[in-house]
Amino acid sequence: METYYLILVGILFLFAISDLIVGVSNDAVNFLNSAIGSKAAPFWVIMFIASLGIVVGATFSSGMMEVARKGIFNPASFEFADIMIIFLAVMITDLILLDTFNTFGLPTSTTVSIVFELLGGAVVLSIIKLNSNGEALSQIGNYINTDKAFLIIFGILLSIVVAFSVGAIIQYVTRLIFSFNYEKSFKYGGSIFGGIAITSITYFLLIKGAKGSSFISSETLAWIKENTMMIISVCFLGWTVLLQLLRMLFKFDILKFSVLAGTFALAMAFAGNDLVNFIGVPLAGLEAFNSFVASGSNEQLLMESLSGKVATPTLYLLIAGLIMVITLVVSKKAKSVTATSLNLSNQNQEAEQFGSSSFARGLVRGTITISDGVSSIIPNKISSKIKSRFEIVNEHKASGKDAPSFDMIRATVNLLVAGILISIATSFKLPLSTTYVTFMVLMGTSLADGVWGRETAVYRITGVITVIGGWFLTAITAFTVCGLFAYIIYIGGGFSVGVLIMLAVLILLKLKKIHKKKEANKKRNIESLSEIQDLDVTKRCSSVISKSFNSFSDLYVETINGLIVEDRKILKTAMQATIELNNQIKSLKDNVNITVKQMDESSVESSHYFVQVLDYVREAAHCLNYIASPVFEHINNNHTGIIDEQKQELIGLSSDVKVLLGLMVRIIENNEFDNIQQVVEGENVLIEKIDALRIRQIKRIKYEKAKTRNSMLYLGLLHETKSLILNAVNTVKSQRDLIQ
Repeated sequence: METYYLILVGILFLFAISDLIVGVSNDAVNFLNSAIGSKAAPFWVIMFIASLGIVVGATFSSGMMEVARKGIFNPASFEFADIMIIFLAVMITDLILLDTFNTFGLPTSTTVSIVFELLGGAVVLSIIKLNSNGEALSQIGNYINTDKAFLIIFGILLSIVVAFSVGAIIQYVTRLIFSFNYEKSFKYGGSIFGGIAITSITYFLLIKGAKGSSFISSETLAWIKENTMMIISVCFLGWTVLLQLLRMLFKFDILKFSVLAGTFALAMAFAGNDLVNFIGVPLAGLEAFNSFVASGSNEQLLMESLSGKVATPTLYLLIAGLIMVITLVVSKKAKSVTATSLNLSNQNQEAEQFGSSSFARGLVRGTITISDGVSSIIPNKISSKIKSRFEIVNEHKASGKDAPSFDMIRATVNLLVAGILISIATSFKLPLSTTYVTFMVLMGTSLADGVWGRETAVYRITGVITVIGGWFLTAITAFTVCGLFAYIIYIGGGFSVGVLIMLAVLILLKLKKIHKKKEANKKRNIESLSEIQDLDVTKRCSSVISKSFNSFSDLYVETINGLIVEDRKILKTAMQATIELNNQIKSLKDNVNITVKQMDESSVESSHYFVQVLDYVREAAHCLNYIASPVFEHINNNHTGIIDEQKQELIGLSSDVKVLLGLMVRIIENNEFDNIQQVVEGENVLIEKIDALRIRQIKRIKYEKAKTRNSMLYLGLLHETKSLILNAVNTVKSQRDLIQ
């Protein structure tokens, strides 16, 4: 049996490597969003500093490894075989769960996932053991470390409130002191601000974090403890004086340095706190296996050895840190996850990622009422003074794709508060969720900065609720799925392990394919937007029209052909392409404010034509969507196809639509607006033809030659085709008016 369990330990470590890759992709948002959002430095510089922080922080996580061994369950109550079942179920579940969230760009908590996976697997095995021993379910406390588990869960939930509140308060006070126009006040207080920030980072990471280090001796720790106040005082005075001198002599950017130092610190805190989530279980599995071998391969051996304190070898921690760094550099999913947090905290956001909800609307109304009541009590002079500190002056307003999501004052506070809170938790060996802390600090500072104004509040609150809801979903899913996997492994043994591994591989491959497709669509949207931003208003309109009309023509013909031959695959492809095209055009429409702001002064007078063109193209795209989707649903539901008479009519109609759209494209691309009368004549002929086809269909209904669903589909198709043509012609007329 030694060989079998050795293979299982090897599988645990293979999953650990995969989990490190997937986990870092998810958690990169925690320490990258502030530096990237404020554009404090080039991307490669930010990545280098974060990578250095990860490697250093990895060596500080030795003490945290105890969580996987004995933080959730009592190992002395479980046999070796039971422990291996739990650990295998945990690693398989964790890999699938985290990669699923990464694929859809949602930041979730690796800490919550590992805690609830351990809890789910342990609970299921505990129930099995209770039943086999004839014990009551009330005795589950002998197996589950309920006090510690509830403390960890409570700490995670409490961190949501604490992080949001502390972030909001500190950012509010900081903004009152420095305002958005902080250059003047920063001449005198900038070095003090930087000194406080870097001293705090030094204290919580090097002093508190040293407790979990795998290489700092007990004598060194004792010296640090005895001289804490002296170290803090020297750090503060030293950094404050040094920063002030550098600013005076070399115009040193204190804020940029603070953000980069904070990025290093938060990456270090992340590695110190979260490394247990990825390698804690495999290391515990290896330790259990060593005890199993030492006992003479006794599968019934109780795992008392996991209850003791064992220092993790520094080499293991460094290897894990290097894997995390490599992942950080090459992972594409890390960038996807970062986008959600930045969208919800962006002070320049034009288009919102989330919609509104009734809860968010009610909360905003209530907040406005309270705010109005408080404002009526505060004297106007004081109120005006406070308000002026939160006004973004013109020179600080930025727009366009290169604009930062927020300034470096807020970025520094984000990193400072998150780093301190995470480091405090690490020093007490509590696996606090870095995702929860960094996300909620980011939301708190955004609120304090007035980013959640009346124009954006309902959307931002809905977004936060959506993300938090995903966190609770993580906990429920992790507990349930891991418990199920543990039961399957218990019943099926080695065979079921093989099946679950194959299942995990298939799911990961499918998720990779989905993410690749999402990124390709996103890239097309970005390219579509960036291409037209480099053109003048006339060429922008021409580019949008020609590309859109060519797509309309191809997709319309493809949809009609798919309907005629009743090919579900063709219709599904056409429908998906139509949805993607709608999203691209919607992206252009949603970003019209950004595009107009980037136009030079000579183009402003005619920019309303660009807006008008987008309106007509958007409506035409809707029409195409209302054609492709019902046609696909009709065939997908196996309804009766269209009759031969209708097929001949649609063949002629699609040919006419293609010819007319092609004529419009040629006129647009060549500026041949003298030929626009041909378009108008073609429009009239086509509309008359559509009206005649509608009358024929009504006669078929009258004489019961067509079924109800057939008639609904056919009449709807004719109506949307007519609307498509009308909007297309109006688009061409708008372009003509712009040229003339």
